[in-house]
Amino acid sequence: MIPSNENILLVGSILLFVSILASKTSFRFGIPVLIFFLIIGMLAGSEGPGGIYFNDPHIAKFLGVVALTFILFSGGLDTKWGSVKPVLKNGIALATLGVLITASVVGIFSSYLLDISLIEGLLIGAIVSSTDAAAVFSILRSHNIGLKGNIRPLLEFESGSNDPMAYFLTTNLTYLVLHPEKSMLSMLPTFFISMAIGAVVGYGMGRFMNWTINRIKLEVQGLYPVLMLSLVFFTFSFTDFIGGNGFLAVYLSGLVLGNSSFIHKKSMMKFYDGQAWVMQIIMFVTLGLLVFPSNVIPVAGKGILIAALLIFVARPLAVFISLAFSHDMDYRKKLFISWVGLRGAVPIVFATYPLIAGMQGATMIFNLVFFISLSSVLLQGTTLPIIGKWLRVSVPGKIKRKFPLDIELNDDSKSELIELDIMNNSASAGKAVVDLKLPPGSFIVLIHREGKYFSPNGQTVLSPGDHLLMMADRKETVKKVHECFKPKLPPQHA
Repeated sequence: MIPSNENILLVGSILLFVSILASKTSFRFGIPVLIFFLIIGMLAGSEGPGGIYFNDPHIAKFLGVVALTFILFSGGLDTKWGSVKPVLKNGIALATLGVLITASVVGIFSSYLLDISLIEGLLIGAIVSSTDAAAVFSILRSHNIGLKGNIRPLLEFESGSNDPMAYFLTTNLTYLVLHPEKSMLSMLPTFFISMAIGAVVGYGMGRFMNWTINRIKLEVQGLYPVLMLSLVFFTFSFTDFIGGNGFLAVYLSGLVLGNSSFIHKKSMMKFYDGQAWVMQIIMFVTLGLLVFPSNVIPVAGKGILIAALLIFVARPLAVFISLAFSHDMDYRKKLFISWVGLRGAVPIVFATYPLIAGMQGATMIFNLVFFISLSSVLLQGTTLPIIGKWLRVSVPGKIKRKFPLDIELNDDSKSELIELDIMNNSASAGKAVVDLKLPPGSFIVLIHREGKYFSPNGQTVLSPGDHLLMMADRKETVKKVHECFKPKLPPQHA
């Protein structure tokens, strides 16, 4: 079936609905949601039961760029500067030096294995050099696993900031393959200029977005997300037009805006989180439609070797070198960060660039990258919880909201909402609320117990399995609240 104006909305709505149902299954069984989206696209494709013929890398690239713009902006919007600041140096090292090391190791190996030029091998390495954290955190949330120390904010920052470096390497190496008379050294000035422009425009547009949204005073509240959308697309396209890195600019503008106060902040952040998910589904399904499984199978053998090198050699080497001077990261944390280097939809999108450029061997590169990404997500994605426990870097994660409330604090509010579980070994289990010695400025709002919600009083006794919604008057009080609910210490033996 060839999509037409009459059936494209019908087919698209069905694929979107099925993808959402698949994501529910993914969260339940801990399988990366990316896998389901790609499989749905492949099943709907010309070699699947859906029979939809799609073989246009130009459209796939356009949709991929639009989707990445949404995803990176939403990621920056949701990133708290307070959590990123302690890991900023490590994050930048992973997003730049780490990407460069990964691309170099994979590129040299690919050149030897595939008997292609070094530049072509480095192009393959550049395409698969960026990570995809969307699948990672869907697994961590589905298993309710948290991470010790600053591992989570480091991974979040790396995932949002390493795509620009991979994009730069991919586009420039594609150019070098098509123009062999040029040298690799000619890329260096362009790199620094594009990154500098992207950083300046991204920061400036983030401040401009905040100023505009707070002062424009639109009569219709629903137009604010539209206004922000126009500014986001302008940020990417204008930065790209003047020779800067658009992906970096979009991420930084979201980071600056998300850590500023602006009207309708909560509702717009929720809106863009939903839009990012829609774009993610569209991107994955489209890439699944673009691939022909019969063309992937012949490269499977070499794809396994490159994927193995990427997972077990290139990524760990990049992490350990990039974090060599990080004193708060021991070898167990570095090993876990190495294992979290999933390759997802971004490398597949970047693999369309050589196709569009008409490069010889581009089809082989695309199929190879697709197989490498799929192998990475299947192996690393499904084993993340096990590796986290084995390396002892995981802790019980933040509890998903069980309360049927949508409480929004003012942007300038210093109060904090806390959700806590009363575990079997909690020192608070069996105690009355009045005996908890909660710090001043904190109180229990609601308790969820056996499917029911109620407000406690001083005589209410807490039971194992209770889920508490608490309010603290300031951030400093939160730590003291957690101290009241810490586990019992094991008895000391003489």
